[in-house]
Amino acid sequence: MKVVVFKGKQIRRLWDKKQEKWYFSVVDICGVLTESIDPGAYWRKLKQRLKEEGSQVVTFCHGLKFMATDGKYYLSDAADTEALFRIIQSIPSPKAEPFKHWLAKVGYERVQDISDPERSLNRARAYWQKMGRSKKWIQQRMMGQETRNKLTDYWQKHQVKEPDEYAILTNIIHHEWSGLSVKGHKKYKGLSQQNLRDHMTEAELIFTALAELSTRQIAETVKAKGLTENKPPAHKGGRIAKHARLELEQKTGKPVVTRVNFLTPGKNIKRLR
Repeated sequence: MKVVVFKGKQIRRLWDKKQEKWYFSVVDICGVLTESIDPGAYWRKLKQRLKEEGSQVVTFCHGLKFMATDGKYYLSDAADTEALFRIIQSIPSPKAEPFKHWLAKVGYERVQDISDPERSLNRARAYWQKMGRSKKWIQQRMMGQETRNKLTDYWQKHQVKEPDEYAILTNIIHHEWSGLSVKGHKKYKGLSQQNLRDHMTEAELIFTALAELSTRQIAETVKAKGLTENKPPAHKGGRIAKHARLELEQKTGKPVVTRVNFLTPGKNIKRLR
């Protein structure tokens, strides 16, 4: 799942690898266009009205799992760019036209990235530079992402299902090396919808990458398939990084897992207890 932003409002989207298109959360878009305090209720009423009018647009919506603010995944209506243009026509909003232009752009991004992957890398690098990240941090972030991609590629080819099973294995790895779940680590840093890795220190990125690299190599060695067989490699890979973390902390007297983030980078660094 990826999050994009329109005028300060976050919109969740998922990439369909088979159809090579983005699917956006309809509820999120209703919230952006209407500023309703309950966009879910707004969408339910609009969907009912469209059905009564005989509109076919609702049939183009798919139930997909999006991550909510509690870190769990829930089924919610999603639509591709074409279907969203039809839905937007039914929502009276002064934001409709600028939103259509924005949607056309972000809905096409991934297609361009497939034909020219360097575009995606350059955009990510430019984003992090704009956010004030150092060259050294950006290099580590991109190397860590490559390590992550190789792990998820292995999972995909060996009967691990996304997103739920990916999330389960990722959480095992993360908890083993850091002592915190992914959700717990985000809470520790004071994050909500933000990407945890975008707010990790250089050390946190390195140990995350070590845990995921170790997990993949162990899984490859034992030829693990499916969720059940990939759990032991996840535990073992995470523990390898944990032992390295503890040894480094013992030598330096400094914690690897910290409250530091890029929202409030001046936060006090406290040892995880």
